[in-house]
Amino acid sequence: MKKIVISLGGSVLVPSLESNNIGRYVSVLRKLAGRCRVFVVVGGGGEARRYIQVARGLGAGEATADELGIQVTRLNARLLVAGLGDAAYPRVAENYTEAREFALAGKVVVMGGITPAQTTDAVSAVLAESIGADLLINATSVDGIYSADPKKDPAAVRYERLTPEGLLAIITRERMGAGANTVLDIVAGKVVERSGIPLLVLDGRDPENLYRAIVEGTFVGTIVSEEHVSPLPA
Repeated sequence: MKKIVISLGGSVLVPSLESNNIGRYVSVLRKLAGRCRVFVVVGGGGEARRYIQVARGLGAGEATADELGIQVTRLNARLLVAGLGDAAYPRVAENYTEAREFALAGKVVVMGGITPAQTTDAVSAVLAESIGADLLINATSVDGIYSADPKKDPAAVRYERLTPEGLLAIITRERMGAGANTVLDIVAGKVVERSGIPLLVLDGRDPENLYRAIVEGTFVGTIVSEEHVSPLPA
């Protein structure tokens, strides 16, 4: 059974507590769990950025802001576990060893953040490498990787395929910081490069996009891989 790690952006899962998409994702993840081994790393989203903004306003440093952000990602992860019920391992994994151990139960494994100065995309990339995943998916609020931020630059071009080196070239133009909202952080990009695990970046605002990509091979997004053959079903 294939192992798939999904980096589920907080901006698509929990843009706010009042407008969360947890129920919609529960339905899709339950279906996927019957077809593959699923690991989900949950981001902080708008709620994390609110905490980080307040912390900075109070004079807190970036390390404190990062720690607050990690705590919010784990709260989001706990909400997802609660929604998944018996389809998920009942605890949120707090490190990679726990994630591997929890996976032995054959259930969906859910994580949040782990390390300050790293996004949950970096966590998902390291997790994918740690478990020998067949595919890493970044479900985010845009439909792929662009030459520039498509929300700011109407001339931005979406890439259908990139090499890991091409991905790193894009990432290094972006600024890192607590609550940064870039396509991936540089740690994630380097882990993707060294691991050779294919990465798919797609629009996660519709959870069915995830299901169609994994099960049917139908998607609009960007594949990052050295291979010319798609890692998804034909």
